[in-house]
Amino acid sequence: MITVRFDGSFEAWRGHARALLLGLVPPHEVNWASSEESAGLFDDPPHDRPIESSQQVRVPRQLLDELEMAARCRVANRWSLLYRVLWRVSQGDSTARLVGDADGSELHGRIKAVRREAHHLHAFLRFNPIGASDGPEHVAWFEPAHDVLPWAAEHFAERMGDNRWLIATPDDGVCWDGQALYYARPCPPEWRKLASEAKDPGGDLWKTYYENTFNPSRLNRSVMESNLPVRFWKNLPEGLLIPQMMSRARAGAQRDGQSERVASKTGKRIGRPSSETN
Repeated sequence: MITVRFDGSFEAWRGHARALLLGLVPPHEVNWASSEESAGLFDDPPHDRPIESSQQVRVPRQLLDELEMAARCRVANRWSLLYRVLWRVSQGDSTARLVGDADGSELHGRIKAVRREAHHLHAFLRFNPIGASDGPEHVAWFEPAHDVLPWAAEHFAERMGDNRWLIATPDDGVCWDGQALYYARPCPPEWRKLASEAKDPGGDLWKTYYENTFNPSRLNRSVMESNLPVRFWKNLPEGLLIPQMMSRARAGAQRDGQSERVASKTGKRIGRPSSETN
């Protein structure tokens, strides 16, 4: 068994994977371990340097794109599946890329999870203005389930123009200076502090608006939590309001079909008209 210890990046994995393919090392003889993982007591000596060779390993460009996307998915056997798919394709077994194959199904499942997490970042990340004369003008804190930040953050670089901004996560961070995107892993402590402690001056106004436009009669908890997972609530201004509004909806507001402030006002309740017979 060969233990390959590397820095956890796709580029480093790709270099080692190419060397192993040239050495005809099958997947079951390789133990992948990023430098972020502690060494095991019974680990074999690490295979630290790729084998130099003039030979080339030819695989479809689309496969490399798929492997790079799947590599962003945080799972226990992240790298072993990628090498197994790469090995099979290099040996002429193209079914390893198909959804109907066990490995292919897992590969595309990871790609789907990564793309969904990138959508979550775009939808639920909230920038807070800090009014800095130098450095970032807007900052945001986000806790992604997968390593999507450096890829998904390009979305904001395209849409925020020359505005300077910073996104920090527990693991990494990106900073846009209006011209270029800078990536840091691990996230610098000052970035984490700046992003996690920033407050939106319009947060109270937004919460008032959100609370008064909430329609309890249309509440469907399972659908809501599917589209807005609970793990994001704590970092959203309206997050603390959602459990309260859901509780009030179950307690009667859902029947009234309106907010508590409106339902408490005097007036005539209009019920369902009774059917008439001739």
